[in-house]
Amino acid sequence: MVQNEIDWDAANAELASHGRGGIDAKTARRSSDPRRSAKRDSAGWVNDIGDPPPGIAKETLSPEILDQLRLSSITGVGPRIMATLLERFGSASEVFRGDTDAIVSVPGIGPKLYNEIKLESRGYDLDAVVHWCMNHDTQILVKDQSPYPTMLDDLVDAPPILFCRGELLPEDDIAVAIVGTRHATSYGLKQAERIAYSLARAGVTVVSGLARGIDAAAHEGALSGGGRTIAVLGGGLAQMYPPEHGGLAKAIAADGAVLSEHPPMTKTKGGLFPQRNRIVAGLSMATLVIEAPDRSGSLITARLAGEQNREVMSLPGPVSSRVSRGCNQLIRDGATLVQSVDDILEALGPMRSPVETSDGNQVHRPSELKLNEIERKVLDAIETTSTSIDQVIQTCELPTHQVIAIISVLEMKRLVQRMSGQNVCRI
Repeated sequence: MVQNEIDWDAANAELASHGRGGIDAKTARRSSDPRRSAKRDSAGWVNDIGDPPPGIAKETLSPEILDQLRLSSITGVGPRIMATLLERFGSASEVFRGDTDAIVSVPGIGPKLYNEIKLESRGYDLDAVVHWCMNHDTQILVKDQSPYPTMLDDLVDAPPILFCRGELLPEDDIAVAIVGTRHATSYGLKQAERIAYSLARAGVTVVSGLARGIDAAAHEGALSGGGRTIAVLGGGLAQMYPPEHGGLAKAIAADGAVLSEHPPMTKTKGGLFPQRNRIVAGLSMATLVIEAPDRSGSLITARLAGEQNREVMSLPGPVSSRVSRGCNQLIRDGATLVQSVDDILEALGPMRSPVETSDGNQVHRPSELKLNEIERKVLDAIETTSTSIDQVIQTCELPTHQVIAIISVLEMKRLVQRMSGQNVCRI
């Protein structure tokens, strides 16, 4: 397997993180940005793309973050063991101070792993990891500390550490994963890009795995739509795979994020992809599968999404197409059939908590993202408790007939429901 390795000791340029404005502003910015028109190649991941902010200096990391890095680096300490240790001891520093009986009493830890912890028998060079992050503008995100994504809280084996190039924003909680085969047809590639573009235009973040085929088309579609996209790698950030996606990764990090749970030098290998898939599903309110044969890894992502109580969706394909068999089977088994972005937004339920979008609106359901200005105004005037239509009319200062018509539209979009009398409430 060919790797595009980065020389750790080389003074490579850091990757700049750029702020995000509204959709229209970003689209205009991208259209005039020479970085967007440059050919994306494998070297793009390490090329300078502007004046970068300073990287992470080791002294700026809190002692607890460094201790969590130390703990996660120990051979045999995976996400579940680490979560159990942190829950039992309260912090990584207390784990290292713990006595033999206390540590060995933790489920899953025997004498051998205890010795690994006490000896700090590491699977990687901690100083080298921090040095690489410092020199490549890479954030080290620690679970339960912002900006670690709260969408991963539902995972029983959520990664304790994430390495991030780019930036995660609160609005990334409104996200849909698009996954599929690496050996996509022209139909599949076109549909992945079309749907990702439409999701981006609606303000939904697109999540995928940066693989060849459907993944890459989804990222490209989101970028073309002027929206945000998140790529989750199977290996480390210093090991771009596939190597030709370095330029695409750079473009994603400029207005989104590229993530990995593994130290930067970790080489990509087959066994890491199922681990990656749980993060792709976990970051997303729904997972959409576009072209997947019977044993596609994308079906693993769909299964993991279902296990996490997230929506599973599928784009239908010809019954004669080998790469659509998995998709058609998902639909047969109950996945939501998707033909357009409206199917996705309508199927998504309420957010766990309202999310503020880049234009300042509080979104309770993803389907609200496609409302026009007047529809938004009427919806904002309706409470989650019974609200009289007269009160809505008075608040909006709109003609009665217009408010009633818009309420009917919102009702069809399943955003409001009529109550007894002349009352409505927000769902």
